Order: sequence, then structure tokens, then C-alpha cells
Amino acid sequence: MPKIISKKYLSEKVVQLEIEAPRIAKKRKAGHFVIVKIGKEGERIPLTISQADIKKGTITLVIQIVGVTSNKLSKLETGDEVTDIVGPLGNATHVSKVGTVLCAGGGVGIAPLLPIVEAIHKAGNKVISVLAARNKELLILEKEISASSDQVIVLTDDGSCGQKGLVTEGMEQIIRQEKIDQSIVIGPAIMMKYASMLTQKYNIPTMASLNTIMVDGTGMCGACRVSVGGRTKFVCVDGPEFNAHDVDFDELLMRLGSYKNEEAGAYKKLLI
Repeated sequence: MPKIISKKYLSEKVVQLEIEAPRIAKKRKAGHFVIVKIGKEGERIPLTISQADIKKGTITLVIQIVGVTSNKLSKLETGDEVTDIVGPLGNATHVSKVGTVLCAGGGVGIAPLLPIVEAIHKAGNKVISVLAARNKELLILEKEISASSDQVIVLTDDGSCGQKGLVTEGMEQIIRQEKIDQSIVIGPAIMMKYASMLTQKYNIPTMASLNTIMVDGTGMCGACRVSVGGRTKFVCVDGPEFNAHDVDFDELLMRLGSYKNEEAGAYKKLLI
């Protein structure tokens, strides 16, 4: 079974695990994810591969503690083993040289944004990254994002780090300063909705990653259905990235809350 090589808390509720997975590390590209399971009867959860080290044969996953399985995963320590990891899954990010790319990440969405920023920068693009979080303590991977960005703007809701404001304010600040050829947004669904509305206003092609709605990850359960351009798509096999301007975010937000009470109840039971 895959062994945990290192563990690090990025914030109180966000854990970074480096896990032994040489075959996945070798094939992984920006945008790919894995399915992780803890225990023989455990739930399968999808997690984007934040980083990969081919020489070490490891992949890095960033986990936000929000439910039963993420809580169990966060409790594992260096040297412990993960029951199952399957991947890489999903479609890799389409990367090409387009000019100036605006990359916006909110909260834990900064983790899956990292490999995309690295790949886009490596392709020869100018990368401007806008990172947002509720406060300084919840801001993650700023140093890593900065290493592959020509410019970074940080915003927090309370002003404890960077500028005080929302991610869309930082994005519009950049858009007004220079020509943006492409944008990529990853974060909470409500954040991606308003970020895509902003870029649509300025006619900027925009991709959004919808990985938070995935469950099974192989197209079998149908839980990740989304409407894109009026057609039903499955995030895990058709995505996880889509043209943000075609995504029905209102439907996505409604479906994300479908089992909110059941999930909260299961998590509360675990903590008792």
C-alpha cells in the first residue's frame, strides 16, 4: 500500500501529504486527480494532484478537512499507509503559449491551481496569479505559486494579508491594467461563478475546474453531472475543467448542497 512520506499542516483545516506513488508521479500532468480510499470499507474521494516528484516517486495531495474521509486522511502520519490510490484520472489541462494568463485561486482551490500555473509558465506564458482567502491563516502555497508567476496579488476578506477584498476585485484590477489572453479560475463554486461573470464581461476565455462535485471519479455514479453549454457533462471523465462561461453555476451550487445535512450528520457522528 502507498506510504506517506511527509505530512504538513498548511492551515488548521488543510493538510498536505506527500505519498509514495511512483507510477502515478511518472504519468501525472497538470489537472489530473486521483481517487483515494481509507480502509477496506472506506469512501472513495477525488483529490487533485498538487505536485509530483518523478525522482522521488511521490505525489503531493492537499486535503481540506470537511467530512468523514478527509478527517480520517488527515489523521494519518508519516510512515502510515493509504489503503488505495488510483490515477492519474481526468483530462489534463490544455496548455499552450497564448500570451498573458490570469490565474485565480480561492481557498484550498490554490492547491489544484499550482500545477497549472507551473505548466502554463513553463510553456512560455506570462502568468499573473490572484490568490484569495478569508484570512492570512487560510492562505496556502503563496511561495510555490510565486515561483512560477510573473506577478502575484493576494487578497483576504479581513485584510490580514495583502489587499482587503475579494478575488474578483484583484482580477479586475489586473484586467484593467493589461491585456489578458486567457484566465483560469479554481475555488469554491460561488467564487468561480462571479469570476467567470467578470471575465465574460471582458470577453476573456476562461476555464474553471469543477473537481469539488466529483464522487466516484470514473463516470459510473453520475453524481458529478453538470450542465455545460446546455448539455449534460460528467466532471470526472469529461473534465474536470470546462469553459467557465458555459457552466450553469446556479445548478452546480444547488447540487453541491444536496446532501449537506447528511454529510454534516456523518461528520458529527465521527467526532462524538
